Amino acid sequence: MKVQNPFGVAFVATLGVGLGLLFISSVTTLSTILLYVGTALFVSLGLEPIVAFLERRKLKRWLAVLITILAVLALFAGIVLLVVPIIAGQISQLVAAITEFIASNPNIDDFKNWAQGVFPNLDVNAVVAYVQDFVAHLDVGSIGQGVLEVGASILSGFAGAFVILILTIYFTASTPSLKAAVYQLVPASKRARFIDLAEQITDSVGYYVMGQVGLGVINGVLSAIFLSIIGAPFPAVLAVIAFFFSLIPLVGTLIGSAIIVLTCLIPGLGSPTTALIAAIYYLIYMQLEAYVVSPRVMNRAVSVPGAVVVIAALAGGSLLGLLGALIAIPVAASVLIIYRQVVIPRMNER
Repeated sequence: MKVQNPFGVAFVATLGVGLGLLFISSVTTLSTILLYVGTALFVSLGLEPIVAFLERRKLKRWLAVLITILAVLALFAGIVLLVVPIIAGQISQLVAAITEFIASNPNIDDFKNWAQGVFPNLDVNAVVAYVQDFVAHLDVGSIGQGVLEVGASILSGFAGAFVILILTIYFTASTPSLKAAVYQLVPASKRARFIDLAEQITDSVGYYVMGQVGLGVINGVLSAIFLSIIGAPFPAVLAVIAFFFSLIPLVGTLIGSAIIVLTCLIPGLGSPTTALIAAIYYLIYMQLEAYVVSPRVMNRAVSVPGAVVVIAALAGGSLLGLLGALIAIPVAASVLIIYRQVVIPRMNER
């Protein structure tokens, strides 16, 4: 190819590279906002089956959305009210024991004897040595900075949760109008087919989210009952852990089960026997979930081959962390719908 104006070609190429770098920088700068929007959109699609169910019961959409959002908020408020008093009670007991101990003007040997009585399986000498070494190298400035960073992270987390909540309410309330606006961008000759595919994709995402929540509820309820029977420490808190980790595809139940079993090994709270019983229970439960519970709960979601599930979850987790792992499978299901109903038919027509 003969280049007539090298300067012009170089200028256009440089301008293209600059625009590309500007686009990448803009996406990086807006990554948090895009993450909020994506999370809210994903949650709203998950709530859509509930809203549609209420609409079929002759409720107006705004009332169905209101009932759905209030039910979700009530669920999380119930979890908080269930967990916080238990944690606060344990902390208050520990503070009372420490206060009573300090009031007796103890020395280091008295402290060791007291700690050994409270935590019989704890290596008190190693803990004391660690604390003494930590205090000797204590940097007050770094501690203050760390406290400020933790406080800022907590405030940022609450602000992000509030933004996601507002966006979720907006997306859930205006889903039909948003869909109609997107559908109008498609040429009329292809609009019916596009609407059919889009509805299948959004339905698969919604049923997938509801299916994962259903699996989490089953795991949480069964965990609360079983852990209470075997006398595990903090059964309500551990049940909440089981619920939230069950929302993570593939490895969520395994990670949550490992945390619960390790909690049962905490000196002074659990015992090796309790941990062993919990480990056996979760091994059995994971098999039942994989082969019995999950296929029945997820029967309305689009089936995705196991290899695709693993690859999608790993790729999504690498790109977007926990959110990426959560949305990877419905995205893979959406791609499979397009592949099966658009790409394959077109290839067969050639």
